[in-house]
Amino acid sequence: MIHITIDGREYDAEANQSVLEVLKANGIRIPTLCYHPALKPSGSCKLCAVEVPGRASGRKIAMLSCILKVKDGMEIRTTGELVERARTRAFKNLLQMAPQAETIVALAKSFGIAVGSPPDGCIRCRLCIRVCKEIVGPGALKMEQRNGQNFVVPIENLCIGCGTCANICPTRVIKVEDLENVRTISIRDQVIGRHPLERCEGCGRLFATPKFLEHIHRRTVAHADVKTHHRYCPTCAKLFSDRIKSVSDRSRR
Repeated sequence: MIHITIDGREYDAEANQSVLEVLKANGIRIPTLCYHPALKPSGSCKLCAVEVPGRASGRKIAMLSCILKVKDGMEIRTTGELVERARTRAFKNLLQMAPQAETIVALAKSFGIAVGSPPDGCIRCRLCIRVCKEIVGPGALKMEQRNGQNFVVPIENLCIGCGTCANICPTRVIKVEDLENVRTISIRDQVIGRHPLERCEGCGRLFATPKFLEHIHRRTVAHADVKTHHRYCPTCAKLFSDRIKSVSDRSRR
C-alpha cells in the first residue's frame, strides 16, 4: 500500500495503479472519453490531465492520469490553471475532429471548460441579411458578435414570414416550418419569426403570412392591376388572372 495526496487530501493506493484508477475508485470526477477498464490505456483523448511535480525539476506539469502510475508520496491536483489549459486544448482538438459531437460539448460544459460556440452550419456569407434588406425590404436580420464570433440574428418584430432568407441560404441552416396554421422561421435554435398563415381564397391552401401580404400590398399599391385586394396563392393567381384583371378593371370605372 502506498500513500498519495490528491487536491490536498491523503489517499491510499495500490502499487501499479494508474492515477485515473485511484481517482475513479475514490469518486473524484475527471473528464475522459477514451478510457475503458477492460482495455489498456492509450491517452488518446487527452482529457484526463492532472497536475504533478516533474521528475527532474520538480516544476509542476500536466500529465495524463490514465497512463500515469501512482508513486508513494505523489502529490496530484485535478484542478487549477495548468489542468484547465490542458483540458481546454484537448476539448478543442476533439471538437476539430468531431465538431457536431454534443457529448464532447456537454462534457466540457460540465467541467466549466469554455470551448467556444459549436459549428452551426452558417458560413457568414450574409446572403440572408442582404436579400432581406436589399430585395425584400424588412431588414429583419443582422450580424451580431457574441463571444468574439459573428452570428446572424433576428431583429425583433421585423420578419414578415416570406421565407426568402431560407431559400437563399446556401447551407440550409435557416429553416421554415409550416405546422398547422403557423409558420416558424428559425436559425440554429433562435426564432426569426413566427406567423399565422392565410388561406387562399381559390384553393383553400395555407400559403402566406398576413405580414407578407400586407408588405406586398404596400410595395405594389401604386400598380393599377393590384388595387383590387385578393388572397390568392401564386398558383390560383395565375389560374384566375383574367378574373382578377376583370374585377380590377370594373373597380376603376
